[in-house]
Amino acid sequence: MKGAMEPEPEVLLQEARENVEAAQSYRRELGQRLQGLREAQRQIKESASQTRDVLKQHFSDLKGTLGKLLDERLVTLLQEVDTIEQETIKPLDDCQKLIEHGVNTADDLVREGETAILGGIEEQNDKLWNFTKKASHIQLDSLPEVPLLVDVPCLSAQLDDSILNIVKDHIFKHGAVASRPPVQIEELVEKPGGIVVRWCKVDDDFTAQDYRLQFRKCPANPFEDVYVGSETEFIVLHIDPNVDYQFRVCARGDGRQEWSPWSVPQTGHSTLVPHEWTTGFEGYSLSSRRNIALRNDAESAGVLYSSAPTYFCGQTLTFRQGAWGTPDLLWL
Repeated sequence: MKGAMEPEPEVLLQEARENVEAAQSYRRELGQRLQGLREAQRQIKESASQTRDVLKQHFSDLKGTLGKLLDERLVTLLQEVDTIEQETIKPLDDCQKLIEHGVNTADDLVREGETAILGGIEEQNDKLWNFTKKASHIQLDSLPEVPLLVDVPCLSAQLDDSILNIVKDHIFKHGAVASRPPVQIEELVEKPGGIVVRWCKVDDDFTAQDYRLQFRKCPANPFEDVYVGSETEFIVLHIDPNVDYQFRVCARGDGRQEWSPWSVPQTGHSTLVPHEWTTGFEGYSLSSRRNIALRNDAESAGVLYSSAPTYFCGQTLTFRQGAWGTPDLLWL
């Protein structure tokens, strides 16, 4: 009875194999998700660390600049104080010298007069005469005019404490921390010799005026600008096939000068080789990328062929022909 209810060994073996395969697949899926989770954790930690460094550096620079500006303003105001003091005190110094000279002259005259008064009778007349004669040449009733205190400068500093509140308000509103950039790259589409980059806004409260797209060869090369404008997609040309490139985009708000933080860089590549003309055809000269052919001899120029069958069903291939002077230009 027991043996009749038990599955066949082959069935058990098959189920065991299927369970092992399912467990392996489950483990792989969990491993991939764990890797993605670790990358997400690393992105949060690294971006938080970079944001801290940026904030510290910015406010340190701001503090240094504000301190320098305040020091320069203080020097300017102190120079104004020095100028007013020097210009207004000079007439008073001259008046002081004149008064001190008059005091010394009066002291000499008093001593000489007292001596003449206390002298002997015979000498008294001569001394009194000389004293009287000398005194007559001194204008004892002429006194220099000393300005009243209300007529001379009284320096003071006019400081508006409301600037502290104004600066405080601006400082409290200065800067912001965003959990994610306002724009993100939405899609990377490979093209022959290029990659179409599409991006979109992820912050509904952000009104974008312009976008700025950068790219670089991974990973050591620096980012460089490839597009600035109002469109939300751009095809980056001259892409080497089967080479990874990183792309990032930022935006400038309506009426603002500064750019937003960069989006999370996205890596993409194109497996499609670029369309090129075949070299060596008589009557044609090719550009360095061999996608532009210049017909320099109309009589000897024949049929021009592409270098390889790089067109695939479903792609869009555009031929352009233009004139630049006498010879023709063919774009591929």
